[in-house]
Amino acid sequence: MNREKRKIDHIHHAIHTGQHRLHGFEDVRFVHNSLPDTNVDGTQIETKIGELTLSSPIFINAMTGGGGKETEHINHALAEIANECGLALAVGSQMSAIKNKEEESTYRIVRKRHPQGKIFANLGSEATVDQAKKAVDMLEADAMQVHLNIIQELVMPEGDRHFSGALRRIEALVKELEVPVIVKEVGYGMTRETVKKLDEIGVPIVDVGGYGGTNFSRIENKRRTRELSFFDEWGITTVTSLAEVTSSASRLSVIGSGGIQTSLDVAKSIALGASATGMAGYFLKVLVDEGQEAVIEEVEHLHKELKMIMTAVGATSVEELKHAPIVLSGDSYHWLNQRGVDTTSFARRS
Repeated sequence: MNREKRKIDHIHHAIHTGQHRLHGFEDVRFVHNSLPDTNVDGTQIETKIGELTLSSPIFINAMTGGGGKETEHINHALAEIANECGLALAVGSQMSAIKNKEEESTYRIVRKRHPQGKIFANLGSEATVDQAKKAVDMLEADAMQVHLNIIQELVMPEGDRHFSGALRRIEALVKELEVPVIVKEVGYGMTRETVKKLDEIGVPIVDVGGYGGTNFSRIENKRRTRELSFFDEWGITTVTSLAEVTSSASRLSVIGSGGIQTSLDVAKSIALGASATGMAGYFLKVLVDEGQEAVIEEVEHLHKELKMIMTAVGATSVEELKHAPIVLSGDSYHWLNQRGVDTTSFARRS
């Protein structure tokens, strides 16, 4: 199967398999503040990841491109949504366009429809410096997402089977690119050990891409004759991944993603230490089912609700929300306890 057809299959299977919302946010509760001394109108949601300033902690995370007109239409709509709502936008892997120039239009459309916005290019960890520079130039991108998708590749019938040297290649991108590098998981989460390695080579931003959202093992298993179903439950939830990473990597900016759908999910991600949150599968489902205007309305609701939650906990900024006390319970608590993460540090702060 060619790469373009595979891109279309991924979109259709992503919509069909949906999100199981096993991200762990049900294990996180805010500590109520009866005297928050805040006002909704005085709440600001601007944030920073690395040196990039974003007008919202919500951005449209990597989805697609490289699948001909169908993916071009999706990226066209997503870019117009991002432009209308002031959101950053990431594209899907650009390797299709690197290898087939005819696919460039399916990605270039996002800069045409979101001319002044923050746009993230995207390639896998197999990318060379030259390929990454081409991807950035293609979009006049503000950052370079490097996705880590080992489980997806292993389950993918025609996927890669060789993963050595990835850290060295990422280090070369950090040194040679003129834009910041964001290293992103695609639904299996990151550990503090992984992020420590990335921090040591100078990566400024990581996206934990936790388990609980779009499940690429389930998607790729739909395309296999003999399923590798044991990978369908593989990974670290978004909550435990965020807690692991943010409790040990103070120099890095952290992005939370993986099954995030609601304003409360966003707020909890930030309280766990994220500076921004990526949403992909949820926006795609609303776009396909209800259309572009429905996604714009949903983003507006998310922003209003997020400001209400921030007001309730006494936070007037994203940075202050990071310090709102939260209590962790259930499977998330037990995971973090066994991993040696002090959960009381989240509960006893003010």
